[in-house]
Amino acid sequence: MKRLVMVLAAAMLLAAGASAQNRLNGAGATFPYPMYSKWFSEYNKLHPDVQINYQSIGSGGGIRQVLAGTVDFGASDGPMTDAQLADAKSKIYHIPTVLGAVVPAYNINGVTADLKFTGPILADIFMGRITSWNDARIVKENPGISLPGTPIVVVHRSDGSGTTYVWVDYLCKVSGDWNTNVGRGTSVRWPIGLGAKGNEGVAGMIRQVDGAIGYIELIYAEQNKIKYGWVKNAAGEYVKASLDSTTAAAASAKMPSDYRVSITNAPGKGVYPIASFTWLLIPAKNADAGRQKILIDFLNWMVTDGQQLTRQLTYAPLPTEVATKVKATIAQIR
Repeated sequence: MKRLVMVLAAAMLLAAGASAQNRLNGAGATFPYPMYSKWFSEYNKLHPDVQINYQSIGSGGGIRQVLAGTVDFGASDGPMTDAQLADAKSKIYHIPTVLGAVVPAYNINGVTADLKFTGPILADIFMGRITSWNDARIVKENPGISLPGTPIVVVHRSDGSGTTYVWVDYLCKVSGDWNTNVGRGTSVRWPIGLGAKGNEGVAGMIRQVDGAIGYIELIYAEQNKIKYGWVKNAAGEYVKASLDSTTAAAASAKMPSDYRVSITNAPGKGVYPIASFTWLLIPAKNADAGRQKILIDFLNWMVTDGQQLTRQLTYAPLPTEVATKVKATIAQIR
């Protein structure tokens, strides 16, 4: 009996060890969280012995954890800086996964129309220079729409966020004042506004507060049935975020070898101007070679079969030429 107990205990330890080896841990961006959740679930169906755990804590947290080595991979919508990469224990690859759009989402009691915004107007709203919804500049861009004098309540992220990076990267390009006084980053010193954690938190606060405006990833606006506006692009067109207009933003991008590229305010007709790639952050070395092998297999699946799942969640798939380059990059990871 004693021997049987020992054999069973050893078997349980081996099983637990194997399970731990097949469990990947990641953390970071909320922007692509719905997509990543779908991918990890579908990959688990194909490989029931593999579990991928992901904490949606914001891009800033994802970068910190991948630098600390506490996760197998991170995720960010804002590329890591040269200084952050220099602090890494090993080379970190930026692997683009999908394209997404950040939208100006709002809640104005009695207004059901899709509003139109220019970049400078959005910058001045978020700097507190435009304070009511019937401001003459907003009214001018939206003829025929009755706008109330409701005070504007700005909502922004309270955590380090790639969604924030995309938003303020765009504002820096369309507003010299924003570029000089606020700047870009996953966290900035906000001139005004209420902070909320994650895309989920910002979406929730917009829904609750009359007069609110904030920035969220497109799928969060769609899922929460929040109104979001058209934005004037570099070609002078008003464009609403969609799969096609988001994909168009990547068409003119010159992709560098490390994939750290900004496509906000991209040129061309039909382009939605607040769009971005989002990246998985993959360390070149993992202390556990078995987990690294699983991660590489997932990446290869993600950039091929996984791309077929993107449109159903309102993300744009990688352009074919980018996906081809990414496959070659994945082959370099060991």
